[in-house]
Amino acid sequence: MPILERSDDGAIARLKLNSPANLNALSDAMLAALQAEFDRLAQDPRIRVVTISGVGKAFCAGHDLKEMQQGRQAEDGGRAYFADLFARCTRVMTAIRDLPQPVIAAPHGIATAAGCQLVASCDMAVAAHGTRFGVNGVNVGLFCSTPMVALSRNIPRKLAFEMLTTGQFIDTARAAELGLINRAVPPEDLEAETQALAETVAAKLGSAVRIGKRAFYEQLELGLDAAYAHTGAVMVENMLHRDTNEGIRAFLEKRAPDWTQ
Repeated sequence: MPILERSDDGAIARLKLNSPANLNALSDAMLAALQAEFDRLAQDPRIRVVTISGVGKAFCAGHDLKEMQQGRQAEDGGRAYFADLFARCTRVMTAIRDLPQPVIAAPHGIATAAGCQLVASCDMAVAAHGTRFGVNGVNVGLFCSTPMVALSRNIPRKLAFEMLTTGQFIDTARAAELGLINRAVPPEDLEAETQALAETVAAKLGSAVRIGKRAFYEQLELGLDAAYAHTGAVMVENMLHRDTNEGIRAFLEKRAPDWTQ
């Protein structure tokens, strides 16, 4: 079986981390598989939404510590390997943000360290009740510095810092309260609830959602005045699209829109 499974359901691409023996760790092979799939999805106009889930007991346990220890055996103590590893992981995480399609994480079991980073990097997340989230590398002497980037952009900084320095887990109720996930659902409903959210988004005008996702992240990096200037220009371009005009006309005429995208 492939380490990363993909199945398409209409305009929705469903990715499943499929390495249950190591709790779907972000091994070298898993990172390569994710990057390759994201590269393909970025060029696939048929797909409007992507979901990411995991097979087995856990969503993702972070980096593969056994592989990392093997990398330490190099003459330089692993410096080159570790630098390359974290650079590859960063490319995977930023590829999620850069994808034109919204990405929904569906974690269960545990999402720790880089696994928690994966959830935080996705645009939305629906979690199974009982899922635990943590950036607990500090417990083995490795501060989760790269997971910190995504986490601290999802939840309040003092709470992120507490998670990073204590290594303690939070449950789904706390994760939802802090904004790490959108909501939690019974485990038996996780797939259906994630699919329902994906279908709702996929039913919208694809070009508008692509424009909106890009603008969403761009404006977050700007000051207030610059953000309004940028998004105003984005809305002008959006308004000029043929399908946007059709959507507004259809609303005013009380009919379904005849979209081409």
